[in-house]
Amino acid sequence: MAGHSKWANIQHRKGRQDEKRGKVWTRVIREIMVAARQGGGDASANPRLRLAVDKAKAANMPADTIKRNIDKATGNLEGVSYEEIRYEGYGVGGAAIIVDTVTDNRVRTVAEVRHAFSKYGGNLGTEGSVAFQFKHCGQLFFAPGTSEDKVMEAALEAGAEDVVTGEDGSIEVLTAPADFEAVRDALEKAGLKAEVAEVTMRAETPVTLAGEDGQRMQKLLDVIEDLDDVQAVYTNAEIEG
Repeated sequence: MAGHSKWANIQHRKGRQDEKRGKVWTRVIREIMVAARQGGGDASANPRLRLAVDKAKAANMPADTIKRNIDKATGNLEGVSYEEIRYEGYGVGGAAIIVDTVTDNRVRTVAEVRHAFSKYGGNLGTEGSVAFQFKHCGQLFFAPGTSEDKVMEAALEAGAEDVVTGEDGSIEVLTAPADFEAVRDALEKAGLKAEVAEVTMRAETPVTLAGEDGQRMQKLLDVIEDLDDVQAVYTNAEIEG
């Protein structure tokens, strides 16, 4: 069942993101600004900024909006100063949750995140309490029916770490974060377009939740994702529904 629920969870998450297109620009702009401030405004020399710009283009953000926010972050224009903060905690059934935020007000953000956890059946943990259960990596998902041989050949030749086929036929390609772009580009060149392609925190030990527990966990995740300062939410929960 785990193989089935992984693909279902990926599809659900993608659907949720599509529903919230209004927030996508806000999150992408913050990611652009943080990436540019940390690694400079030259996308060719800043892999994180390149990925942020790719996300912006995929969300149909105009080039001048992208440039303006890079300029803000690198000091060429006055702008708000954002910082990254990661929170770790537990959801329903002890499932692990990581919440990445970008904020201009640390006090507000921690209050909102803590409130969401406590109100919807979770609790905020300390730094490092759940991060060890995840691996920072590049991840590409291909729909059931995609040629496993074709994916494997292109991915491994480009430097992927592993190719995992789910029980439902979905295919997951894993890379080191630094190799993600090269592997993604090689797969696309081979005519293989991933449903989801991102640098992420991948759960090493999934926890399956079903029925009422699954519904409660989904509600908690949805509430956290809807917070203005939240950039990304990672969990080891696989929700059967």
